[in-house]
Amino acid sequence: MMVNHRSGIPNFTDHPDYWTKPPKNKKETLEYALDLPADFEPGEDYGYSNTNYMLISDLIDKTLDYHHQQYIKEEILIPLGLKNTYGSLKEVNMDSLMSGYYVGTDQDFKTEDIGLMLATAQDVGKFIRALNDGSVFKEGEQEIYSSIYVYKHTGLIVGYQSIAEYHKDIDTVAVQFNNTSNFDGYDWNLAEIMYNRILKIVRRKIGSKENISKYFKQRNVKDKTDYVVFFST
Repeated sequence: MMVNHRSGIPNFTDHPDYWTKPPKNKKETLEYALDLPADFEPGEDYGYSNTNYMLISDLIDKTLDYHHQQYIKEEILIPLGLKNTYGSLKEVNMDSLMSGYYVGTDQDFKTEDIGLMLATAQDVGKFIRALNDGSVFKEGEQEIYSSIYVYKHTGLIVGYQSIAEYHKDIDTVAVQFNNTSNFDGYDWNLAEIMYNRILKIVRRKIGSKENISKYFKQRNVKDKTDYVVFFST
């Protein structure tokens, strides 16, 4: 139920103090979630919750008897050649990290370590393609995950928002990163408009999946993971 967000466990980011008094560690983060009432009875509804993922990561650590980031690196990042994907902010060269801003403030939020993974747009695009073509999975895994997930990503935090999706009709992954956000929906709506307009341009240039297949064949391209439309604002 945690994997498909039907647990009813509240999202720790919904706590009224989360953004003004950010938790300093996982224990404090969990306490914010525990301060909130359950969203619904388990299995009765759907509600996205970051707390689900945090608890799942703890379960993985206990099952593996080592940190889940090591597992992700060995089973996903290295096989897919994702050299610019990181398990934490501590692994990143801060000079190369994109600044992040929230509407109405001058603060740069790129130094805020909230426990998330970081990646370049190109690495995200490669990962999304690998999910959709099945190359990231071992035998039998794709059927399991396909019953739970739609292989795309949308995300919104203070300072950043992103959209990443594979478009089957043109065999293309489009990734958009934005380094300004707010929570009233205005910037998100603008991002969706921009994303869809870029897709229209790409579709007009490519025309169809058959056309891009010809493009790859003419250029003897064997690894399509290097061909990802990515853009940032």
